[in-house]
Amino acid sequence: MKIYEHLDKKSATLALWYVVNTSLTAFYKLITHYGDVKSALCQHDDWQTLNIHKAHIARSLDGDDVLAFVAKVENDRQRGIYDTLFVDDESYPHQLLELYDPPPVLFYQGNVKRLSDSQIAIVGSRNPTAHAQKITFDMAQYLAYQGFTVTSGLAIGVDKSAHMGALTAPETGRTVGVMGTGIDVCYPKNHHALYAQIIADGGVLVSELLPATPATQHNFPRRNRLVAGLSLATVVTEATLQSGSLITARLTAEQGKQVFAVPSSIDNANAEGCHHLIREGATLIYHPSQIIEDLQTIMSDDVVKITPPTPNLPASQPKTISTQNQIPTHLQTIFDALTNTPTDLDSLMLVAQTDIGNLLAGLLELEMLGVIHVIGGRYARSP
Repeated sequence: MKIYEHLDKKSATLALWYVVNTSLTAFYKLITHYGDVKSALCQHDDWQTLNIHKAHIARSLDGDDVLAFVAKVENDRQRGIYDTLFVDDESYPHQLLELYDPPPVLFYQGNVKRLSDSQIAIVGSRNPTAHAQKITFDMAQYLAYQGFTVTSGLAIGVDKSAHMGALTAPETGRTVGVMGTGIDVCYPKNHHALYAQIIADGGVLVSELLPATPATQHNFPRRNRLVAGLSLATVVTEATLQSGSLITARLTAEQGKQVFAVPSSIDNANAEGCHHLIREGATLIYHPSQIIEDLQTIMSDDVVKITPPTPNLPASQPKTISTQNQIPTHLQTIFDALTNTPTDLDSLMLVAQTDIGNLLAGLLELEMLGVIHVIGGRYARSP
C-alpha cells in the first residue's frame, strides 16, 4: 500500500509489528517472503496464500490506524515515557540474537545497557514461603555483588524478592524486569513502587508487547521466553508443579543453558517443582557460589566482583572480622562452629545446632562480610 511508502525502516518495523499484533510467526514469515519490512507492508499479493491471519490483513488495510500507532510511539518516546530498541540496533541484547525468532522491537524504560549484561534469571512461586523469599533475596544480592545482573518477571513472590535483592548491590541497578504486559502497564497493580525503584536505581524494564497491552494468561510464557533468552542460566528457588517458572526452566534448557534448582523439605508442596526439575536433570544448589562455579567457562568479561561492605576498622587492625565482638550477635553461634579447616554443612548443622535454612542464611551473611569463604562446597574462616 502506498500509504506506507514514506516510512523509514524503524517506523516500518513498528508498523508491521502492530499489524501482526506481535505475532513472531507472521512477522518473520512476511519478512522471509518479501525480503524486508517495507516491502511486506506495501505488498499484499500473497498475504492470504501465506496463511496470514485475516485479522492481520484487515489491520494492514487500515493505514490511518497503523500510522496513528507509529506516531503515538514516537510521541511517547519524545515525552520520555519509554524508548524502543530494534533488532539491528547496536545496543540490542546479543543474547536474544541467538534465538531463532528474536523480537524485532523491544520497548523499555531505564538503563538499556543492563540488557547486555551477564544475567542470571531467578524465578519461582508467586506464593513462596518466608524462607524461600529470604533465600531468593540473599541469592540475588550475592550474585549482584559478584557482578551479575539478576533477571526476573516482576511478579509477586520470588520475582519481587529477586529484584529487591539485586537492587541492594552498590553498583547501579543490577536487575532486569521482563514484563508480560505493555511497557506502560504496571502488573501487578501494586508494583508501581518496585517499577519506579528499578528505573531510579539504574535497572531496566523491557517488553516485546505493544504499549497498552493488558495482562493476559498467554502473554506470560512469552515473557518467560525472554527471561530465559536474556540469561546465562535460570535458578528456581521454590516452585510448585504448576508454577510458570517451570516453563522458564524448560525454555532455558531448550536454549541449551543450565537450570539450577534449590531443594527443600520433601513435604514442602511449594517446592515440588524444584524437586521435579532436579529429577529431570537440573543442578541442585544450596549456595549461589555454586552457580558461578558452573558458569565460569561462559562468563563474559563484564562480570566484575564488587567487594561487599565491611565495618570500619581502626587503621592498626587488619581489615578482617576475626574477633568475637565484631561478629553480629545473631551470627556468632554459626561463626563459632567454623574453623580454619573447611567443614561440610552436615557437620556445621550438628555443631551449631540449627536447621539448614538458618545455617545457609547465616553462612551467606558471613561470606558477604568477608569473614568466611567457600572451598568446594565446604566452609572455613577466612585467613
